[in-house]
Amino acid sequence: MFTDTLLELAKKDRDIIVVTSDARGSVTLDGFANELPEQFVEVGIAEQNAIGIGAGLVSAGKKAFVCGPACFYVARSLEQIKVDVAYSANPVKILGVSGGVSYGALGATHHSLHDIAVLRTFPGMHIVLPCDIQETQALVKALVDYPYPVYIRVGRNAVPNVYEGELSGFQIGKARILLEGNDLTIIGTGETVYHCLEAGKRLHAAGIHARVIDMHTLKPFDKEIVERAAKETGKIITVEEHSIFGGLGSAVAEIVAQTHPVPLRILGIPDENVICGTPLEIFKHYGMDADGIYNTAIL
Repeated sequence: MFTDTLLELAKKDRDIIVVTSDARGSVTLDGFANELPEQFVEVGIAEQNAIGIGAGLVSAGKKAFVCGPACFYVARSLEQIKVDVAYSANPVKILGVSGGVSYGALGATHHSLHDIAVLRTFPGMHIVLPCDIQETQALVKALVDYPYPVYIRVGRNAVPNVYEGELSGFQIGKARILLEGNDLTIIGTGETVYHCLEAGKRLHAAGIHARVIDMHTLKPFDKEIVERAAKETGKIITVEEHSIFGGLGSAVAEIVAQTHPVPLRILGIPDENVICGTPLEIFKHYGMDADGIYNTAIL
């Protein structure tokens, strides 16, 4: 849906240029390449070059979207992202597809579980993980003229809807409350948000009124909504398709430790090589699905 929306916008805006690295299939870019070949750049398996070209295009007044597997862009291309994009303040939009454990059975070489931790440290770099199709569409529209470099991480497979119908009021850097409650807060990002919401509904049915937050933007981070959740609910659970080090849980911990300390549980991938399996099997194994989140909340 990201590339479908981008194609429709690019038909009206010739400054939108897509750059990819032998990833037309992974990013579903065949339609874009066929319809707008003059706005499409294929560099082959050369992620570092793709980032550099994207930065050059932006420097020349274009709106560059560099697209490919997250596991390669946030490993092979980190220096180029750091220097050509973040340090140089070039508002390149980097779409990392098949993020987290989307490649499941392919193992650790194809997982991207360090990307948030690393990119959070790059000054000026923004990070967004949409949770479903509606949020992805709203994000693409917000990105076209967004004046900062952004890393967008999406999964590989279709995911259930969190939002129904066209999403209004979406704003990068402003989290959304999906379910109100004052007994505890559950904060998710990306594909974990659906599981957080399902767990929250089950908790409400059991008489535990959980607040559920969609933290789609990891940087700039919505500190106010976290501080308010800590003060009003007293307990927080974070859920992320990322290492337990340096991601959503760490960002929340950094805030509450300094402003309003409360009990915090971080659900994510522990310090080990991830098991092989489908993404849902991996979520279940590490307690990141609705059942696991529910069980953590009632402990």
